Amino acid sequence: MARVIHVFRQPDRFVAGTVGEPGDRVFYLQAVESVRMVSVTIEKQQVAVLAERIGSLLEEVHRRFGAEVPDGVPGDLVDAEPLTVPVEEEFRVGTMGLGWDAESKAVVIELLAATDAEVDESVVLDDTEEGPDAVRVFLSPGEARAFADRADRVVNAGRKPCPLCAEPLDPNGHVCPRQNGYRRTEED
Repeated sequence: MARVIHVFRQPDRFVAGTVGEPGDRVFYLQAVESVRMVSVTIEKQQVAVLAERIGSLLEEVHRRFGAEVPDGVPGDLVDAEPLTVPVEEEFRVGTMGLGWDAESKAVVIELLAATDAEVDESVVLDDTEEGPDAVRVFLSPGEARAFADRADRVVNAGRKPCPLCAEPLDPNGHVCPRQNGYRRTEED
């Protein structure tokens, strides 16, 4: 079957978001352009890494190519709205690609579907017929900065970390490895 690549050259919206309660959240990336919408499932750690790498890429692009990159998120690009519903998973993200398109002066993010087979690097950011399905999004530097900022907020909006071990605290309690499994009670 031929590879499907969903391309969003001027998305109205590209955001990270979640469905579910902290501790049981499913992470999504969602691209919307006109009447087209694609949502892909992604791991929390992948969202965090993507946000970090976008920040690094923007710094590098500014340094090497002199591209105009905002230091902060432009006010008109802040997106605090929830994901657009219905959220229907197109695929689960396996491999991610990130690049700079000098011609359009845009950050290019490519999300490839997870597969059991090894992914050849040549299919990332390429239009070859073979390879996993993909979503490719082009963002201005300001939009990329806004995406990374929101992605950081979404990742950090989960459960508070334990002050001793940094593992997430559950509402039902937490057995901290730093306390050797000891759980303090009112009588102690």
